Amino acid sequence: MTRRSEAGRTAREVDGSGVAEALSRGPGRLLIAVYGVFALAATARAVFQIATKFSEAPLAYTLTAIAALVYVFATVSLSRSGPRWFWLSFAAVGLEFIGVLAVGTLSIVDPVLFPADTVWSVYGRGYGFVPLILPVLGLWWLYRHRAVARVS
Repeated sequence: MTRRSEAGRTAREVDGSGVAEALSRGPGRLLIAVYGVFALAATARAVFQIATKFSEAPLAYTLTAIAALVYVFATVSLSRSGPRWFWLSFAAVGLEFIGVLAVGTLSIVDPVLFPADTVWSVYGRGYGFVPLILPVLGLWWLYRHRAVARVS
C-alpha cells in the first residue's frame, strides 16, 4: 500500500525522487512543452528584432529578450526536481505573470512606449493571449504540487 501525505502525494513524489516525475506528468508535461515552444519563439523573435531593427523600438525588443530569458528559465526550472527548483519555478512563473500584467497594461495605457509589439504587449494578444493564461496555469500547477517545496 502506498502511504499518502496530507497534500495527497505519495511518499515517492514528496521525497525528491518522484518530484520531477510528479511535476512533469500529464498536464505538467504539456505545460513544460508550451513553455519550451514560447522559449524558442521569443528567443528567435528577440534575436531577429535586436539584430535587424533594434533602433526602431529598443524598449519593446529588450522586453521581448527579457521575456525569452524568463521562458527559457521557466522551462528548465519546471523540468528539474527538488524543492530549490520548485521555488525557482515559482519565481520564474511569478515574474512572467507580473511582466505580462505590467507590459500589457503599459502597452494599453501608453502605446507610444511600444512602437512595436513585444511578446507581452496587450497581454499577449499577438499570441492568442497565451502569455496571459500560461503563468496562471503554471502557478496553479505549482500550487497543486506545493508539497514538493516542503521537503528539505
